[in-house]
Amino acid sequence: MKYITTISEREYTVEILGPRQVSVNGKLYDVDFQSISGQPVFSLLVDGGSYQAAVFPGEEDTLQVLMRGALYVATVEDERERRLKSAGGAGVAISGEYILRAPMPGLIVSLPVTDGQEVKKGDVLIILESMKMQNELKSPRDGKVTRVQVKAGDSVEQRQTILGVET
Repeated sequence: MKYITTISEREYTVEILGPRQVSVNGKLYDVDFQSISGQPVFSLLVDGGSYQAAVFPGEEDTLQVLMRGALYVATVEDERERRLKSAGGAGVAISGEYILRAPMPGLIVSLPVTDGQEVKKGDVLIILESMKMQNELKSPRDGKVTRVQVKAGDSVEQRQTILGVET
C-alpha cells in the first residue's frame, strides 16, 4: 500500500516494502522505527543515521511531528483514500482557524507575536523549551494571530492550546 504524506504543501509518496525497508518518492531506505518506552517519542534509524521525533495528533486528521527543534504538520492518506477524495471533488481546506497546541510539556521561552498580528507561513510563533532543547513552533500558513493564551515564562502541558492563526 502506498501513502501520500503532505508536509508544508509538499507531497511524498511512501510505500512500505517490508519490515525494515521503505520507498519515499521511489528512493529506497533501510529503516528501523521504534517507540521509546510507550511514549509519543520515536527513534528512527534511516540508512545508518539516527533521528528522534515526538509525534502527536493535530487538528483535522493531521500529525504534529517535532524533530530537531522544528515542528512539522503532516497529513497522511493511503492511495485509496486519496482517489476517493479526488473523485468526490474534496480539497484541503486552508481557511478558518489553526489552533497551535503544545506538542509536549515545556516552558514558554519567547512569544515573538501578539494577538492580532499578521504572520506569514514559516514565521516563528513561539519558542518552547522542553527536555533542555529550544523548539521553534512556526506558523503553517499566512494569517492573523488570535487567542494568545500564554506568555513568556509560562509552563504548558502537552496538547494545551497556545494560540490560533486565522486566515
